[in-house]
Amino acid sequence: MLASFHSWRSRTFGALRYPEYRRYWFSQLLSLTGSWMQTTAQQYLVLELSGNSSAALAQVTVAQFLPSLLLSLFAGAVVDRVPRRRVLLTTQITLMLTAVVLAVTTHQGSVTVPLVMVLAFVAGTANAFDMPARQTMVVDFVPREQVSNAVALNSLSFNVSRTIGQAVFGVVAALGVSVLAHGQADSISRLALPFYLNVASFVVVLFVIATLPFPPVQPHGKSSMVEDVREGLRYVRTHPGVRNVMLLVGALSLSVINFNVIIPYYARVVFEAKEAAFGLLSAAFGVGAMVGALWQASKPNPLRNLRLGASILLVGAVLLSLTPQVALAAPVLALCGFGMLSLLISANSTVQLSIPDSLRGRVMSLYSFVLVGMGPPGAALSSALISREGPLGPRLGLVALAVLGALALALLWTRLPRELPTQAEVQSGA
Repeated sequence: MLASFHSWRSRTFGALRYPEYRRYWFSQLLSLTGSWMQTTAQQYLVLELSGNSSAALAQVTVAQFLPSLLLSLFAGAVVDRVPRRRVLLTTQITLMLTAVVLAVTTHQGSVTVPLVMVLAFVAGTANAFDMPARQTMVVDFVPREQVSNAVALNSLSFNVSRTIGQAVFGVVAALGVSVLAHGQADSISRLALPFYLNVASFVVVLFVIATLPFPPVQPHGKSSMVEDVREGLRYVRTHPGVRNVMLLVGALSLSVINFNVIIPYYARVVFEAKEAAFGLLSAAFGVGAMVGALWQASKPNPLRNLRLGASILLVGAVLLSLTPQVALAAPVLALCGFGMLSLLISANSTVQLSIPDSLRGRVMSLYSFVLVGMGPPGAALSSALISREGPLGPRLGLVALAVLGALALALLWTRLPRELPTQAEVQSGA
């Protein structure tokens, strides 16, 4: 039994044996915990300011993800040309400054929904460059045979931080009443403390990024930025394995992977939950995602769960639409999180292991485009379908989103790849 546990631990956390990756991983765990506290507080803040409007929540989500829709392809070309350290320091400092403004204005009670939208757009612009830069870092610090494990551990840190950050949101918000709240602004200013804590978390990740040994940028000759973007698009179009994985991720992101809208709306409006229950439901989703990431990290074949993860996600969404109360919604959301992460880790690993290093930034920016860039139209679609004022209502609207995702999965089922190309095939562009 003990030998089996040691074998599982070695297999599941193999990428953490490499010191540079380990430093980066732990710094991201801390920083993302602060970011998830901020994200949860921001969602609740928007609902508080707008009188529980799903439209306002969707508008902020659109503002946050619209830059990825507009800039992802250009961002990938930049990542392939500019030193990654410079890109990451710029994006992280920008994100820290948006957190500072949000913290101060919330503390003073002067924050408004339009201001939150502007800050979300600025943060989204930084993230459009930050995401492909961070995703390409995996191959900088671990060998090829550990790339799939490192992708899974990245998702694990993302979801451990989600679980911690969202679970403590209610406690931190309540603590903010005694620490920060004052006068008539009490209901708003109490939400400032999560934003202040997020600002502090950026210090560590900035230090780590500044001291990591990044490899030099590969030369790109005299090609223009537009030619670089076209080359990345051409590669994806002519390689069916990569293309079909991205089509699946894009279709599900447009339809059912919109939990940043679904969870807060169901928690606040459908289940009429307060801060603590709101944080609990979000954390339950994170716990399921964390278990999915651990499960994926222990699997040597990243392709195995593309179809299975998508199926679990869709079934979980339908079950959530049938759930009558908060207590039952928590395990259902955990199932959704498990399915979503199983799918996304499989997809990310498959793409990472199927592309040459010279195109990595551009192809991964396209992956970010289909995953995050579908956020604005997906948020608008989700908001329209699950709104109480809409034609279907929250429950039938969520079923409709799941049906759209199921149709995409059915169309791509037999076209998704079943084995990875060899390293020689990847570098030759075969």
